[in-house]
Amino acid sequence: MTYELHLKDGRILRTRISHPPDRSTYGPAIWRHILRDQLDVAEDEFWACVRDGVKPDRGEPSTPAEALPGEVVHLLITRVGLTEDEVAAMSRDEAVARLQRYWTEGA
Repeated sequence: MTYELHLKDGRILRTRISHPPDRSTYGPAIWRHILRDQLDVAEDEFWACVRDGVKPDRGEPSTPAEALPGEVVHLLITRVGLTEDEVAAMSRDEAVARLQRYWTEGA
């Protein structure tokens, strides 16, 4: 069975789970090849993922805890009429309160 992982940078990591034909175990060389070329991960990162669920850092940006949901941003700009700069300066609570005011007062 082949597994694929699509990364944000456009790469696709592929690995195939199989057993050696003679039912022996993989040697160090093939194991290094799988980690380096198929999984793009260091051995310590691999085991941290397996044992502790710590995903390898693939350079993906993290979403800030206070980030506004895209739908809220869209509504504030297209319905309420705020500018992108005005929305960017708002906290989550301010954005929700502004939408509530728009829906209840129409302003």
